[in-house]
Amino acid sequence: MLRVNHSIQSEGAFGVIKQDYGFRQFLLRGSKKVLTEILLIAMAYNINKLHNKIQQNRTGRQLFEKLTA
Repeated sequence: MLRVNHSIQSEGAFGVIKQDYGFRQFLLRGSKKVLTEILLIAMAYNINKLHNKIQQNRTGRQLFEKLTA
């Protein structure tokens, strides 16, 4: 059951990367360069998700404590 759920979640992420980000093929060749490129895309995806959660105030907790005098 967990494996099926994980498969569905990862397919959604790849769908967003392909459709919304327009990523269809790697620009570089070689395993290290491809790994670097996919890591950059994954970081961009995660930063975008975090940004959207912050904008909608859905983080669940504050990222930084408010300082009071």
